[in-house]
Amino acid sequence: MNYQLIKPLLFKLDPEFAHSLAEYFLKTLDFTFPSALSLFAQDCIINDERLEQELLGLKFSNPVGIAGGFDKNATMIRPLATLGFGFLEFGTFTPKAQAGNDKPRLFRLVKQESLQNAMGFNNAGSARIAQNLSRLYPFVLPLGANIGKNKTTPNEEALKDYFILLKEFDKLCDYFIINISSPNTKNLRALQNDEFLKELLSEAKRLTSKPILIKIAPDMSVKDALKLCENAILHKASGFIIANTSTDYSLLDNNRTFGGISGKLIQEKSRTFFKALAKELFGKTLLISSGGIDSAKEAYERIKDGASLVQIYTGFIFKGPSLAKDINEGLLEFMQKDKIKDISELIGVNIK
Repeated sequence: MNYQLIKPLLFKLDPEFAHSLAEYFLKTLDFTFPSALSLFAQDCIINDERLEQELLGLKFSNPVGIAGGFDKNATMIRPLATLGFGFLEFGTFTPKAQAGNDKPRLFRLVKQESLQNAMGFNNAGSARIAQNLSRLYPFVLPLGANIGKNKTTPNEEALKDYFILLKEFDKLCDYFIINISSPNTKNLRALQNDEFLKELLSEAKRLTSKPILIKIAPDMSVKDALKLCENAILHKASGFIIANTSTDYSLLDNNRTFGGISGKLIQEKSRTFFKALAKELFGKTLLISSGGIDSAKEAYERIKDGASLVQIYTGFIFKGPSLAKDINEGLLEFMQKDKIKDISELIGVNIK
């Protein structure tokens, strides 16, 4: 299927409806035509030892993952695995089901190959998501649970929501992502502070043995972000996803000053932010780069800057379902050109 042929038709639809349609299509293939998924896998999965890594006690067949927000309710795990990803992330989800913010809340910025979203952690709730995962976990790829607090939970009680999810999903994922950086839940970013993370990480180690990653916002100052990360490392955080969507509305040519921006518009911002933090954190912890990654070239540079793994989302929408495959093939081509025998040799070469 040529995605670029059907993309104009999809882009005539409301963005959130188009996403739901894609989810329905993938779920239908999974349950009704599994042989079609096998064809996707044959075409998209790149098996090459040069891309493999052992991280967090897990095997990653390649460094390209899908970021949180695409598969909120863990309904597309098997279909996404056939598209060439090395790891998958589901969520962000919360203890109780919630509808999210009012619609419309997702907007395409077509010329800029970007999205603006104000979803607000819409999800089916932990009980339903646990049921979905119980059918397939343990899984062939590493699975990350991206967890957040309910909108109605005040910040002073937010720890309870995270503790509930850490306990409930200890046996249903390979690692956790603590989302305290979404701009779409009121005051959530206020939890990006040392005291909150200290309390959370201290108790988390009692509730789960799984690695815990922190996802941070690209709108923090480098100084504040670095202090936050270094303190989180002291309290046994396993790594960081750098970074979430941005609230830098100066990048926009519309009048919407809400939600988070992702895609090409924040590519340079995300790259610069990641590079500044990696310069200080590389070698101390696991670093995952996210934000505006839409090509093998961009992924290659983030890896050279210190990322062991990269995540895509908005590029997946604009470039299509073969993007993970295209990035992995491109990485191998760049590695061969630069005489890099293994991806581990590539990580952080701009810092070493």
